[in-house]
Amino acid sequence: MALTRRFTLGMIAAPLALGLAACSSADADEAAIDAEPIAEIPAPEGTEWTDVVEVSEYDGYVIGNPDAPIKVIEYASLTCPACAAFSMDGAAQLKAEYVSTGRVSYELRNQIHGPHDLMLAQLVRCGADESFHPLSDQVWADLNGVLGPVFQNQDAFGQALQLPEAERFVAAAEVAGFYDFFAARGVSEDQARTCLADFQAMETIANNSNTQGQEFGVTGTPTFFVNGVKQDGVLNWAGLEPILQRAGAR
Repeated sequence: MALTRRFTLGMIAAPLALGLAACSSADADEAAIDAEPIAEIPAPEGTEWTDVVEVSEYDGYVIGNPDAPIKVIEYASLTCPACAAFSMDGAAQLKAEYVSTGRVSYELRNQIHGPHDLMLAQLVRCGADESFHPLSDQVWADLNGVLGPVFQNQDAFGQALQLPEAERFVAAAEVAGFYDFFAARGVSEDQARTCLADFQAMETIANNSNTQGQEFGVTGTPTFFVNGVKQDGVLNWAGLEPILQRAGAR
């Protein structure tokens, strides 16, 4: 717990612009993933694979066939413009054209780039598991609007983060205008306040970001893994789709 408390307090002192500048820019280094074409795997009768959501042991949210032969993991920050670009340009195609076939599952794991990012990561968890991906996509779709009040009110935001643990994120979200944003998307203000008062849950998110980042070498976002192989330099759908096809999703 002490590790995360230091991490959380450290984020308070860090420049808020970090959340906008922490995106990966490594050169592409495609992994050799080659497989024969994989046949579509039907979903259970009356269901669609894109409606199936499970929380993994890494606190990632997996959409699709849990036993899909091709597993895509994205480490993403909810404050990262490159992640927002992938959400807008690739995530819908990934789900509609690949996850829906049962060949591919898609897991989204949070990487935290500041206190505002940590708050958003907790808020997208406030509803049902099935709302995690849609809420994340909606944050990315209006990223400038979501983050604007944070940067416009940095002093008040920073002061809120000096409050006791159970109060700091509750107060900071009011400064940031997060309650109105999420209330318009089905997460009531009371529900959001309760989530943000749960300091232990937010410590867990922060700890996962730290430990998994170190364990798996995640140094920027978005970072993609396909069947456990890190796809260095792949930042967008144009880079990811050919890898899925080589892995058998064709």
